[in-house]
Amino acid sequence: MSTHLGASSGEIAPVVLLPGDPLRARWIAETFLDDARCYTEVRGMLGFTGTWQGRPVSVQGSGMGQPSLAIYAHELFTAYDVQTVVRVGSCGALTERLAIRDVVIGSGACTDSAMNRITFEGLDYAPVADFGLLRGAVDAAEARGTDVHVGLLFSIDSFYAARPELAARMADYGVLAVEMEASALYTLAAKHGRRALAICTVSDHIVTGEETTVAEREQTFGEMVEIALAAAVG
Repeated sequence: MSTHLGASSGEIAPVVLLPGDPLRARWIAETFLDDARCYTEVRGMLGFTGTWQGRPVSVQGSGMGQPSLAIYAHELFTAYDVQTVVRVGSCGALTERLAIRDVVIGSGACTDSAMNRITFEGLDYAPVADFGLLRGAVDAAEARGTDVHVGLLFSIDSFYAARPELAARMADYGVLAVEMEASALYTLAAKHGRRALAICTVSDHIVTGEETTVAEREQTFGEMVEIALAAAVG
């Protein structure tokens, strides 16, 4: 049993979907999984295990930001031997090529966080997705007829950034969207030899100012969940 998850051995599946919002975790479990049951409510960070197409799958809230996600990803990998984690979250579009509710698959993740700089003593480690999961997600999207964008994410530490112009500079170099977790997830997966991918739905548009409602962010991002399940389990 881990400190923050509190689940017993065997309660968490080898495949985990990782939304930041625990209420989105509950919605995913109730909407997409069969026979889902809650295995943790520690700190209000809900986790559920059920089945999808007969295969065991868990969905676990991770909170906002890389420090919070890193706690849950570390414990999933080390205490529960989870092999595959797919982040299913929201992101802010940095380019007009993206529209509200578009799906973005993160091939890699830039960051302004000091977490990797501390770990690698100033070297610039480049966190990337597992290629098998990435290819599976693209194939799943194509099979559904869903247009997706594949490219770099920008994992930031501060939601209300002191220097928002730096995100625009990232966009100049081809970064598609900004979020807060993928870099840490990809780095931890590499450290532990596991598979990880981040799939995000555009909830806000940094360029146009458009945004979705809180309820929409919690309950209407089904396309990315179906793509994530197909990539991780299929």
